[in-house]
Amino acid sequence: MSLHRLKETLHSCSSSSSQPQSQPRSPPPPDLLPRRPPKTSLSQQLLRLEAAAASSSSFSSRIAQLPPVPRPPIEKPRKDDEPPSSSSEEDERRTRPISRPRPPPLPAAALEHRGPFEPLVLSPPGERPVVQVPPSINCRLLAHQRDGVRFLYNLYRNNHGGVLGDDMGLGKTIQTIAFLSSVIGKGNGHEKSTDKGKKTGPVLILCPTSVIRNWENEFSEWAEFSVAVYHGPNRELVLEKIETQGLEVLITSFDTFRIHDKILCGISWELVVVDEAHRLKNEKSKLYTACLGITTQKRFGLTGTIPQNKIMELFNLFDWVVPGCLGDREHFRAYYDEPLKQGQRLSAPERFVQVADTRKKHLVSVLRKFLLRRTKEETIGHLMLGKEDNIVFCKMSDVQKRVYRRMLQQPDIQILINKDLHCSCGSPLPQVECCKKTEPKGVIWSYLHRDNPDGCPMCPFCLVLPCLVKLQQISNHLELIKPNPKDEVEKQKKDAELAAAVFDTDIDLVGGSAKSENFMGLSDAEHCGKMRALERLLSLWTQQGDKILLFSYSVRMLDILEKFLIRKGYCFSRFDGTTPMNARQSLVDEFNRSPSKQVFLISTRAGNLGVNLVSANRVVIFDPSWNPAQDLQAQDRSFRYGQRRHVTVFRLLGAGSLEELVYSRQIYKQQLSNIAVSGKIEKRYFEGVQDDKKFQGELFGICNLFRDLSDKLFTSEIIELHGEHSKSSATEATGIREIVDTDLFGSQENRKSSTATTDTDNEKLVDFGVVYAHRNEDVVNMGTNGRVKDRTDETVESSSEELQSNKHEIKHTVKAKCSSLEQKIKVEQKMKVTNSYSLEQKRKEFSQIASFMGMDDLEFSKWLLAASPLQQSEVLQKYKRKKKRKCNYKK
Repeated sequence: MSLHRLKETLHSCSSSSSQPQSQPRSPPPPDLLPRRPPKTSLSQQLLRLEAAAASSSSFSSRIAQLPPVPRPPIEKPRKDDEPPSSSSEEDERRTRPISRPRPPPLPAAALEHRGPFEPLVLSPPGERPVVQVPPSINCRLLAHQRDGVRFLYNLYRNNHGGVLGDDMGLGKTIQTIAFLSSVIGKGNGHEKSTDKGKKTGPVLILCPTSVIRNWENEFSEWAEFSVAVYHGPNRELVLEKIETQGLEVLITSFDTFRIHDKILCGISWELVVVDEAHRLKNEKSKLYTACLGITTQKRFGLTGTIPQNKIMELFNLFDWVVPGCLGDREHFRAYYDEPLKQGQRLSAPERFVQVADTRKKHLVSVLRKFLLRRTKEETIGHLMLGKEDNIVFCKMSDVQKRVYRRMLQQPDIQILINKDLHCSCGSPLPQVECCKKTEPKGVIWSYLHRDNPDGCPMCPFCLVLPCLVKLQQISNHLELIKPNPKDEVEKQKKDAELAAAVFDTDIDLVGGSAKSENFMGLSDAEHCGKMRALERLLSLWTQQGDKILLFSYSVRMLDILEKFLIRKGYCFSRFDGTTPMNARQSLVDEFNRSPSKQVFLISTRAGNLGVNLVSANRVVIFDPSWNPAQDLQAQDRSFRYGQRRHVTVFRLLGAGSLEELVYSRQIYKQQLSNIAVSGKIEKRYFEGVQDDKKFQGELFGICNLFRDLSDKLFTSEIIELHGEHSKSSATEATGIREIVDTDLFGSQENRKSSTATTDTDNEKLVDFGVVYAHRNEDVVNMGTNGRVKDRTDETVESSSEELQSNKHEIKHTVKAKCSSLEQKIKVEQKMKVTNSYSLEQKRKEFSQIASFMGMDDLEFSKWLLAASPLQQSEVLQKYKRKKKRKCNYKK
């Protein structure tokens, strides 16, 4: 490099460094703002750049009105060091405005009332000091998350707690951190104080062990808190830090808090946050008792699944969060729990239904003060392409059916089935109260009472759970009822004895009664009905480039599925309880990044919390759980914010097995939860009433658990006979084809026409190993709860109200005029015709709106999934105006 060129370089550097000192300070360009990139959609990022550019221009205009600042003299460079440009060109270059490409304007639905970099003020006007969420956090929140922060602060300001009950994947953790930033005062200029002369204490967060790392990461990502984890060997150091007031947030697990509750309850907490608060559903658990020792009244719960199994779980949670808000336990049971359950019975009298409706509305109005419950459909539904939850009843293999029947004939189960029959000794007492309390001939009973030959106080009901486990294992895979080498030797012997008894003549087909180590035998789907359907599923989806999540509750079933995937040549990852904590996130990241990873094997218990797998668009739940929340949490590992594809879920059930009853109870529990929490109207399918021996119906009681359903379509019959949406056989078969032909065994283009015969469809379903299928959304009302309404919701709601009024009119007519059974049947048929007519009218109206938009029905459906509520409302209004003009023209 020559000396002349070196001087030029040094001169240009010195000029550029001195220029900002000689000119008025101007705002930085919007794309160079010193902040983290927002974690939102691309459209919202463009919106923030647009707003920042607008604020920059207004700031520049205000600067231009100020008097000019005198510039210090600049030494003119020597002639031989000047750059080769004229003075006029230099002035033009300095005065020319910098033009940058600006993003295109966004639709009105995406615009917000506030600027993206303004703080979110939570305190009322005029209150000092101002409590607000810092701009660095507020700019990254979605609209529904800001509402959640306001809800939490209003509860905090009134000195009581509440529950943030958003669906999984809506950012409850982020909303909590934003709320804590306002309370603690991060970035607000009043750190560690919320009002004059008062210092805030530390915050306690209780959560499952598996999500402690997730809370730490989110705190470090969103704000600068002083956070410590009370878990492991450094607990004493953490307590010392709290005593010196050097800690703002303490995170600990449920188990650690339960063990060290006396130490932690002795600390004066400003507020307590319980993540996965449904863990407080049992008032008799040690965790619930330990949480009662927390002295602060500002108790907050985060959960999207309340209640999970019973309505009383709702009371237990809210009685801890806001003690006394729902009365005492007996009052809640008598005033809410019993009427709601009795009103949901299929044959409930009309007055029971009316009382249940009144109590439901009252309960929802009380909960609304302390509960914010929102679903994905009403918050970020326009940002996602939707989810389809399919229930597929797979035909069990012939060997599975025979083994299942033999299991039902075992002495351990027969003593439970016959417990209410009169004793053979001639006594009027039932067998369970006389001579048949014990069963020494039973393999399971003899093992459970090996140390007590006379039995236990619970006999014979101590056999219920072990026998249910065996039936579920047979429904999933016959290898599961064979001995587990990890068990003790005596248990392995008893399991081998039971396996030999139920296999009987089929013992050679399944490879003996001992655990098989044959790779080809374990990976073969011949004797497993579910694996047959799964084989067709994976073959189709991998050809289309889909990524699949495969959940199972059993680790042994995961071992079998792993061998099955190896045999088929799929590239997969695995995540279960044995996976080290420090390796779990790397597995998740690798699956999300790598296109070659096709399947992710996940344990339902280990991988249903704190795992984000939005790269997958197909979810298979191999075995159902008694708790419906477990399956919903598994689905939401994929269906959450950030998912860019339509998610299809397949829950595989063994047709004619115990799993049909498991799913029917899931429906019942989901309906009760929707009624109690959101006040929804649910269809009545079942005669059974939970915890009521008089009305066990088809759901409850030991006899129903161990009933042989192998020759029946248990779930199908209940839903179609009692669901008030009966269809013709051809229409019903077409609905099954939409699920099976499109998603399982063919593409959309190869779908059969609706004119195909029903017999051919049924034969094809049987050949593919599917007995029956339906969408869970068609059975359980999973729509919005009406809290957030737009014009479209009001239109739909008014139509439903008209339909309900028609039903009530017909029912009153029945009471007044119908005196015979024939007249009642005619009125019920009239109601069904009214329902079907309304459904046909809605379909016709949907097609007309699609034509108005210049689309077919399928294209319009996809547009609806992607459009915002405001855009949907605008299209609906335009369509109504055009329809009104057409009617006026005809007149």
